[in-house]
Amino acid sequence: MSQASLRRGLSVVAIAAAAVLASCSTPEPEAPPPPPAVTPLPAVSLNESVAQAASVYVGFVREVSTIQGGFPDAESIQAAIRKGAAYEPGQLSRGMIAYGSILALQSPEYVAGVRQFASTPALRQQMIASIVADPAYAATLPGAQAAAGLITSTMGKDIATLTAIAEAVEGDAYTIQERNDPRRRWAVQPVADRVGRLEGAKTLSVSRLPSAEESARLFAAANSGSGLNLTPAQRGAPFTPAVVNSLAIAALAALGAAGDDARTNTDALSSESNNEFCLNMSKLMLFQCLAASRPSYEDMFCTGRHIVRDLATCTAQYTGPVPVQTTPAVTIAETNPTPGSGMN
Repeated sequence: MSQASLRRGLSVVAIAAAAVLASCSTPEPEAPPPPPAVTPLPAVSLNESVAQAASVYVGFVREVSTIQGGFPDAESIQAAIRKGAAYEPGQLSRGMIAYGSILALQSPEYVAGVRQFASTPALRQQMIASIVADPAYAATLPGAQAAAGLITSTMGKDIATLTAIAEAVEGDAYTIQERNDPRRRWAVQPVADRVGRLEGAKTLSVSRLPSAEESARLFAAANSGSGLNLTPAQRGAPFTPAVVNSLAIAALAALGAAGDDARTNTDALSSESNNEFCLNMSKLMLFQCLAASRPSYEDMFCTGRHIVRDLATCTAQYTGPVPVQTTPAVTIAETNPTPGSGMN
């Protein structure tokens, strides 16, 4: 065999071997498709209108909490009446619910519990629609008991403070009538311009301007979830309709759906008829008490009963009865007779 023939034979063998090897090789895998783009949830967002409404309630409670027993003269009683009459029931009710929503947003458990079910834009929109259609849905979401606990425990402190002040003021209405009390001399005298001071109290029953400083503080706390230094607490269901509305506002904010473009929803949720009714009745009872009152000590009683105590009562009605504990709750019973014909 010639050398040329040998080379041709080897070439044919090499080509055949290469073909066999190529047929046995594993093809390179195709690159996987890129993962779908993740749409991040919007940041927590609560509009400034809710913070302003809350500031009205917070500011009024703070002012009423400065009323104390031991009035030194008749004018100091009238000053307390003017301070305590200066609110519009509907606005104060809305402020109470708005404040509750900001307290709920201080619960990281609730905010996270709401947001975990809105991993896609479609699910987020579905949750928003469910809350708007039925606010009670917000009370079933994880963390609701922690959020409601913050509402109840925080506002419960205000209730306790106001109740103690009311007892002191009402008690002083009896003490001041005692003969050994030097204030008795002016306390038993008829109130000057009874009609004028009643009309004045009615005139003061108008909307209050929100505090810019308090609004800013609450707005920042709502959107950051911190800053109010609250103590964690738990509150089990059932919740009052007003607390349910507070939780619904907070849930929408946690979904980034309570900003300026959603004021229609947050404004609607800030209104609750039962909550407003309590404050309306309180104002009516104050007017009736002042209309019947004659001496200054009766005006003192009206202040304690229908300004301070009623504010505590309506706030307690908002939070709802405290769940049954192992230790029975102490109730305040009215055991004293009503002093004077004008007190009720």
